[in-house]
Amino acid sequence: MKTRAVYVCQNCGAQSPRWSGKCNECGEWNTLVEEIHATGKKASPRSSAPANITKLNDVAVSEAPRTPSSIAELDRVLGGGITGGSVVLVGGDPGIGKSTLMMQMLLGMSAQKTLYITGEESLQQIRMRTERLGKHSSEHVYLCAETNMDVIVSTIETLAPTVAVVDSIQTMAIPEIESTAGSVAQVRECTALLMRVAKQKGIAIFIVGHITKEGMIAGPKVLEHIVDTVLQFEGERTHAYRILRALKNRFGSTNEIGVFEMRESGLREVPNPSEVFLSERNYGASGCAVVATIEGTRPLLVEVQALVTSTNFGMPQRTANGFDYKRTQMLLAVLEKHIGARLGSSDVFVNIAGGVQIDEPAVDLGVAAAIMSSFRDVPLDSQTLIIGEVGLSGEIRAVSYCEQRIAEATKLGFKKIILPKASLKSVSVPPGVQLCGVETVTKAMEELL
Repeated sequence: MKTRAVYVCQNCGAQSPRWSGKCNECGEWNTLVEEIHATGKKASPRSSAPANITKLNDVAVSEAPRTPSSIAELDRVLGGGITGGSVVLVGGDPGIGKSTLMMQMLLGMSAQKTLYITGEESLQQIRMRTERLGKHSSEHVYLCAETNMDVIVSTIETLAPTVAVVDSIQTMAIPEIESTAGSVAQVRECTALLMRVAKQKGIAIFIVGHITKEGMIAGPKVLEHIVDTVLQFEGERTHAYRILRALKNRFGSTNEIGVFEMRESGLREVPNPSEVFLSERNYGASGCAVVATIEGTRPLLVEVQALVTSTNFGMPQRTANGFDYKRTQMLLAVLEKHIGARLGSSDVFVNIAGGVQIDEPAVDLGVAAAIMSSFRDVPLDSQTLIIGEVGLSGEIRAVSYCEQRIAEATKLGFKKIILPKASLKSVSVPPGVQLCGVETVTKAMEELL
């Protein structure tokens, strides 16, 4: 069997016959690493038996069994619990709380045999972490400090736990592969080996993965294609709140999120995130608006903050934190065109309080209202909720799940709700709440300011 050297991009997995400073596929610099690949064709039989085939109607349908993870927010994101034989990839920034979340999950599953495999920490460090989490008795949790994937697989098969955690996949290696641990070849083959063990033995395996500076899970897309579920642990390290989001899920919805608060004793679940995110509102301040977004089936009320000031430079600054930058630019253009706001000579800063990332267009009107409130230095009513998508011609377009948004706002004591006029016919008016339908951004600003 002959071998040859190829250069593999550690960001996207593309292969090149020679080294270059820049990857031709993804455009990243200094990501090509030399790997030794075997060449030569293996002899294959001239004929093979046909594969077994089954009619679609003859396939038995049964719900995959679920095991509670002891963390309700994690179960929500997974689609109702841990599915046996599944492989879940958990990614996030260093220090965000991935290992803490995995250890809390295992410690809470007292009725199940569990295994925690670490390639980064010693067993003493893990024991110290469990002490900080307030757990002094954990007879059902087994630990293993190992990076050799062959030994890990043998350990999993011998112990046969209900759930196993591998932390992290970038530290694991298969001795037969010449590339170093963390390379694309090692990460791909190690994950494929864990997937094979999980499916054969019915063991749920959680894989912790590092992320790149761009926020993508390291070891590129090859991992996302192999595993059953991809969970992203998000949040600013300067904020106490963390959001667990499903990017891919073969056993449930990809729209659900779980909210946690990081404390000294570990991660605490936040069952009512709207109340928490609005707990530090500055009442009576200009540039603040409350919007309602939907994450999966959960309505979430958050505060939008905007600051508009005169620029000191020739080119005004446009900064958006937690909201899409290009959508901010579009809203500014709509406000200049249809409201007549001269924002071309002003710096505009938009922030979603609490470190939440919002991509839903239904918060457009709230962002626009916060910008105009700061621009005119006129505070918005603190008991008003704003819902609506803003179109390029200044119209307010209807949004979905208005009933859920209104119910959440009513529960938190909001008395007035600005929403698209087209959505009024599909909602019922709660007692003590005023619904105000608007058709254009001009009418909305007249109602609010």
